[in-house]
Amino acid sequence: MGGRRSVANSAGGAGGKGGAQYSRKNPGYSHAAQKRTGRGKKIALCVLAAVLVVALGSASAFAVYLNSVNTKLKQGTKTSDEIIAIDDVLRPTSSFDKPFYMMLIGSDMRENSDEMGARSDTNILVRVDPSNDQVTMVSIPRDTKIELAGYGTSKFNAIYNFEGAAGVISEAKKLLGVDIAYYAEVNFGKLVDLVDAVGGVDVEVEELIDDPDADRPESGRHIVLQEGFQHLGGEEALVFARSRAYVDGDFTRTANQRKLIEAIVDKVLSAPITSLPGIIEKASDCVTTNLSITDIIALAQQFKSDGGLTIYSDMVPSWTQTIDGISYVINDAEATKEMMAVVEAGEDPSAEAPSDEAALEETV
Repeated sequence: MGGRRSVANSAGGAGGKGGAQYSRKNPGYSHAAQKRTGRGKKIALCVLAAVLVVALGSASAFAVYLNSVNTKLKQGTKTSDEIIAIDDVLRPTSSFDKPFYMMLIGSDMRENSDEMGARSDTNILVRVDPSNDQVTMVSIPRDTKIELAGYGTSKFNAIYNFEGAAGVISEAKKLLGVDIAYYAEVNFGKLVDLVDAVGGVDVEVEELIDDPDADRPESGRHIVLQEGFQHLGGEEALVFARSRAYVDGDFTRTANQRKLIEAIVDKVLSAPITSLPGIIEKASDCVTTNLSITDIIALAQQFKSDGGLTIYSDMVPSWTQTIDGISYVINDAEATKEMMAVVEAGEDPSAEAPSDEAALEETV
């Protein structure tokens, strides 16, 4: 593909022409040639039959392969009821020729426990515009204060524990005022193999990351990421996505996660089309989605254009507030509505970002 422009707020039959057939006028030669032609036809038919058997066998095997990967992508570890609930809140498009929205939900099994339950610690709305080679990512902070029917005051990342991915999608639709066509749920704990499968990723590390809590214990390694432009393998990318050891905690982490997603998209779109099925198969180990393997390849093909891919990236307007000893992120509803109008218009939402003063913490 061509180059990619990323804008982020700190906040894509062989035909053969057969040769002509010739025969001699001589009867003796013609007779002999006729015999050879008859035997040739039998050989050709046998070869063709063999080719068809192999082709049909390969097609069947490929169909089985596609079905296996699609089932894995669709089902993951979810129950039939969970999938039905997810399908009920999504509105898939009939084609990819117009912009659509999808929801990225990220969980990290390291942080989930029987006591705490599952949490969606990454929640990103993505506007995908294949016709204009444009993607816009909008993060919803995990600690965003919400009123969840039947559960009262809670944080956005707790929705997953109560109502699963379907609840996350539904609440995101309410918060941001858009219909969502697709979703992808990513297990960050299993992201290592996917990043390694695409040959690693290139990101800008804004500040040194030396955070033992972000390491993967089973790797037996303590990873320190230096400030600057870095090429990250799977283990390093996981630390980059996990660490919250910043002054603003989750705000920088969500920005880093968007950077990582951008970097993975870069590598996937720059990969040969023939390697995409293998990459998608590897992705199916850590991603659950209602997009099929053919959908994903079709989208990748559309984005492989000479114009390059533009990626906008921002977070919903918010500030932090401590209420009854609990720290929340408070969504600015009016500013969010204005920002989403910019997103819907296909423009850069970070250009309209509020000043840093909006992020100051209040205590009540």
